[in-house]
Amino acid sequence: MPRSQASVWRDAALPFVESRRACHSRACYKAHSHPTFSMGAVDAGFSLFTGAGRATERLTPGTLVMVPARRVHACNPEPGQAWSYQMLHVDAGWLTHLRQESGLRGARPGEPARISRAPALYRQFCALNALLFSTASHGEKEAALIAFMGDQDFCVHPTLEAEPALRASMLSGLVERIEAADPARLSLDLLARESGLGRYQLIRAFRAATGLTPHAYLLNARVNRGRQLLNQGQALAEVAYQLGFADQSHFQRVFKAHVGVTPGQYRGAQ
Repeated sequence: MPRSQASVWRDAALPFVESRRACHSRACYKAHSHPTFSMGAVDAGFSLFTGAGRATERLTPGTLVMVPARRVHACNPEPGQAWSYQMLHVDAGWLTHLRQESGLRGARPGEPARISRAPALYRQFCALNALLFSTASHGEKEAALIAFMGDQDFCVHPTLEAEPALRASMLSGLVERIEAADPARLSLDLLARESGLGRYQLIRAFRAATGLTPHAYLLNARVNRGRQLLNQGQALAEVAYQLGFADQSHFQRVFKAHVGVTPGQYRGAQ
């Protein structure tokens, strides 16, 4: 029988979010509520959920539940069975502020939980959670969370205005600032204030203009700079340090995702 495992991710630099993973769990919970907006995903097995209405819903692998703050709910494995799941908790005040930046309403008191069986949303949620548990920078994680929460229909009102456009001069200035920035000091808040947009609006506008979010653009710029440094014969550890990656393994992972080969393989091809 597989062994039950659980892990929790939290970071003092990002106090408005935490995440949990559980594998082969048989733990059961009484009906309860959280002061946070909570989002859970079923990875394996089946569970029974109450909180989306009067009926009990059977959740299958790939299903997600979105639970407003203080909504009473319960989610437990089917009797005698184990299941695996992920659970993300986002501070309700932080989320309300994010919505207000883009002129969106917050969740109304008493709103029921929502259930999604959309494969694309499940994949996006898993990718976000994998990033949170990774060694990616605080800025990358915050930007990914903002983009994810803003992109989904549980956060974006159907009448949201068209994507804001960035003037050519503003886009040029943002690109120059991002490319010249110390990765550890790149602030989405600062970029948003300078552009006169909310953080999610900035992500949408920058993505519409370039095809990438500001932090994804920074990663791409760092990889391109890494190619130049590797071509000059610099050591992998030194290149990773100069580019502001947390460690050499993080640099290798990001570089391969962009280039298709590891930094060592790239340099060895010279």
